[in-house]
Parts: sequence; structure tokens; C-alpha cells
Amino acid sequence: MEGGKGTNTGPIFVGGAGRSGKTLVRWILTSHPRIVVTRRTEMWPRYYERFGDLGSPKNLERCLRAMLGRPQIAALEPDLERLRRDLRQGSATYARLFSLINEQYAERCGKPRWGDQTGLVERFADEIMSAYRGARIVHMVRDPRDRYEALRRRGRRRPGAAGKSTADWLTSVSLAQRNLERYPGSYKVVRYETLVARPEGTIREVCDFLGEGFDRAMLTLSGVSRYDEERAASPDGIPITGAFVGRYRDSIPRSDLAFIQATAAKQMVAFDYHPDPLLLTSSERMRYAASRPLSLARMRRSA
Repeated sequence: MEGGKGTNTGPIFVGGAGRSGKTLVRWILTSHPRIVVTRRTEMWPRYYERFGDLGSPKNLERCLRAMLGRPQIAALEPDLERLRRDLRQGSATYARLFSLINEQYAERCGKPRWGDQTGLVERFADEIMSAYRGARIVHMVRDPRDRYEALRRRGRRRPGAAGKSTADWLTSVSLAQRNLERYPGSYKVVRYETLVARPEGTIREVCDFLGEGFDRAMLTLSGVSRYDEERAASPDGIPITGAFVGRYRDSIPRSDLAFIQATAAKQMVAFDYHPDPLLLTSSERMRYAASRPLSLARMRRSA
């Protein structure tokens, strides 16, 4: 590992809107010999402050039952007796409960530093920074058009879907700007496109931000079987690819593209995503006019 052993043991949170590259970053960070990042536990959005004072054994048990009902948390296999005992020995806060569960998991993985990948965890930046000394948040941002294309590929094609997708993106990037200004040394925004275009340089920057040395396994994703085919096909053994950048141009309806660009242009440019010139056909203009009210309605409901 280059740069020596890290000394920061503060937790790492990977946030951003869905389909923005968070899973890729989770695997990159988990490939580091000192870090393990859990996926989609949703501890903060689903359970934070939902069960009352955890100093009450009854409230704590209700909270634990609910949390263990989520497969991603149950898979961490927390030692409940140890968890109860350790929580009693300090402040019985939700942040500490979440930390203890993750600390146990990291300990079993033989790693001193834990992290959590949760969509839109950036909404809890104030609470996280207040609760954890040395915490770091890596916020992933992706072109809203490619993000929408990825959502459509996963079957999310309901009428007005462009409105919800755009609203979620605007919420996320607004929080990115706000949190970066508020926590400049502890918050880092990473564009998905930058990561896949220059993976080594970007990963090294992330390591510097986290206070960790760079390890080449983070670049090659060694030991991550889901990338075996890409790794074998890559001449340099690096499976991180830009193949998914710009796919929206051949995949999403131009009426939806027009909607996204019309409603998010200012924020897109702020993150170096520039609207494409569009000349809609008469049928595309009719489709845009017909779909726009529903997209706006879903956008308002999601804001």
C-alpha cells in the first residue's frame, strides 16, 4: 500500500442519488486493506430517531427488531448481547447504535475502518458530522440523463418518471453544494464520469481525502468476482470503464431528454453537464407537451 498506513478511523459514508456509481465506489473502497463498506443498510433514513429514546430497553428492542427485519442489516450478523452491553456503557444514541453494528462487522472482516453506502445519506450530513469524529462523506454525482437511462433499463418507465428522476437528482446535487460548503474538509463530491475517465487519479484523490494510502487493489478491484469478465477483457486489468457514459443519447425518449434539460439546465452546467442541442420533430413536441404536466407533478411530489 502506497503512502503508509492510515490513521483516521472515522466512518466513511457513500451517498448520492440512485444509479450514480455508489456501488462501484463501495467495491473500490472495500478493496482497500483497511476499509469495509456495507451496502444499502438504510440505517439513517429508515431508523434514525424513529423509536424514541434508546435508553429505554423497550424502545431499543423495537428498534433492533425493525432493523434486523431488513436483510442488508441482518446479513451483518450483529452480536446482540454484545451490542446491548456496549450501548449501555455509553450514550444510547441512534448514531452510536449504528456505529456499533458496523464496528462489529468491520472487526469480523479484519478491518479497522467501516463505511456505509446509502442513497441520499447526504440528507443527514449535519447529524453524521456531529455524531462521528473524523467522518467523511463521498457524494457521487452523475449526469442526470445517463442516470435516468440507467433507471429506465431497470424497468422504471412509469408515466412521469422523468419528473421524479430529475427531482431526486436536483435534491441530491443541491445537498452536495450545501454540504461541501459547510464541511469542506470532510465532504467530497465525485463525478461518476471523472471516476471512470481517470480511475487511478480519482481514487488517489479519494484516498488522500480519507487519509488513507492508495492500494492498487482498489483500481483493479482484485477479489471482486462481479468484475472478473471486465478485468479479463481489459488490457491493463482495470475493470472500471466509461462504457455507460452518454448512453442516454440512444436510449431515452427525446421528449424526456428535453424535459430533463429544460428543468435542470442550471444545475447541470454547475456540475459540467452541458445540455445537448435539441430540435424536436412535430410528433416529439406533441409527446413532450402531453407528458410534461405529469412529469412536473411527479417532480413536485418528489421535491
